[in-house]
Amino acid sequence: MKSLLAQVLSRSRRRQVTTVKSRSPEVISFCPPAPERPLAVIGDVHGVSTLFERMLEKLACEAPEASVLCVGDLVDRGENSADVLRRAWACSEMLTVLLGNHEEMLLSFLDAPTREGPRWLRNGGLQTLASFGVGGVSESSSAARLVAAADELREKMGDELERWLRGLPRMVQSGNIVVTHAGADPWRPISQQSDHVLTWGHRDFGQRPRTDGLWIVHGHTIVPEPVCDRGQISVDTGAYAGNGLTAALISVEGVRFLRV
Repeated sequence: MKSLLAQVLSRSRRRQVTTVKSRSPEVISFCPPAPERPLAVIGDVHGVSTLFERMLEKLACEAPEASVLCVGDLVDRGENSADVLRRAWACSEMLTVLLGNHEEMLLSFLDAPTREGPRWLRNGGLQTLASFGVGGVSESSSAARLVAAADELREKMGDELERWLRGLPRMVQSGNIVVTHAGADPWRPISQQSDHVLTWGHRDFGQRPRTDGLWIVHGHTIVPEPVCDRGQISVDTGAYAGNGLTAALISVEGVRFLRV
């Protein structure tokens, strides 16, 4: 039987086989990454609190001058989403977290548990609920039970943590570096990106390089090894699937990766 990581990577590769022809034949050259100040961008944590703590400790030692960002998807799949969220929230003055699609699904569940609950629960929401001590629910639960679970989760989270989650940005730019959760539409200026594309992705991202000199740092799609190539820096190496948590250290001196 294939490992969980192998299955995820296999699906990811199948999605990437389609090639999209460029609308223009221009040759694109890339300027080196040049953030305004050094950045440390952490990939998708997905509830793996031990790796998150180790990464924060490692960055404090190896890149104390860097601004630290998380690309989102702190929650779901792993067993300790509550701990990861609370730790990130407690560090919010020194740590910037972007909204991932899994945070968006969690918030949608709170807002419309009957409609949004089943999708979230089958994509890792069950583990997040369990980490907050909410049980007795599944994607096939009755509408009443889903509403009750959402109310219980909101109570366990508390108003301030929920408010912090709802205020997370979808994009951060520093110099020619743009950090998003899922990438960007390569056909549109960065100022015209939709919320959905930044958080859920675009079919042409990774197929066509940008022509505006920007480097897009992202998670969302698992890669076996971190990538820095043609304006794209990919940092989701599948922490929840046992392949380690990665951070990209980005400065005018170049890009290097840390993994725990």
